[in-house]
Amino acid sequence: MKGKFIVFEGIDGSGTSTQSELLKKALIAKGKLVHLTCEPSNGPIGDLIRQIFKGRVAMPKGTNPVDSADLFDEQMAYLFAADRHDHLYNAVDGVYNLLNKGYTVISTRYFFSSYAYHCNDATDLTFVESLNKKFPNPDLVIYLDNPIDVSEDRINQRVFKDEYENNKKLAQARNNYQSTFSTYTGNLLILNATDDVYSIHQKILERTELSFEN
Repeated sequence: MKGKFIVFEGIDGSGTSTQSELLKKALIAKGKLVHLTCEPSNGPIGDLIRQIFKGRVAMPKGTNPVDSADLFDEQMAYLFAADRHDHLYNAVDGVYNLLNKGYTVISTRYFFSSYAYHCNDATDLTFVESLNKKFPNPDLVIYLDNPIDVSEDRINQRVFKDEYENNKKLAQARNNYQSTFSTYTGNLLILNATDDVYSIHQKILERTELSFEN
């Protein structure tokens, strides 16, 4: 039987890694085959993205002279879309290869993150949607809604912060997430990320079990 594709979304510091790991352990305990993954992926393009975020690889910044788009966001949108295609369809550890083997695939981030982080205005959104329009919806999206100040407090405890972990980008991303999910018609669970960790986990597990029944 084909597995389910479950995606966690939320701004940095919202607890997606914690909750995805808890869900993985709970599903394995119930006898499910589970694969936990993320975007950027661990593939070759995903590795490049990580090096860019660390500052090990330099990318042009500023304004695109042709259409006034933010050069860095525009380039990251292209790279994330390419990484996403590889993440879904590569024959070694691609999401669909694993789904067809009966695995439940849990991913922290998917194309919703591109809408959140790479779009500064309506023109950007049209561009990013065009790059991602062929990617299928997951079986379940879990969005952890977190206040900006709470995310900042959590991020400030990290040894390393990437290019997007700042107040301006977090605020933009949260606004874009809320706009995206206000019209999303797929299977969606929105939770308050400031609630108790295990209370959140229980709600996720209950909704996930319902998804398996469908």
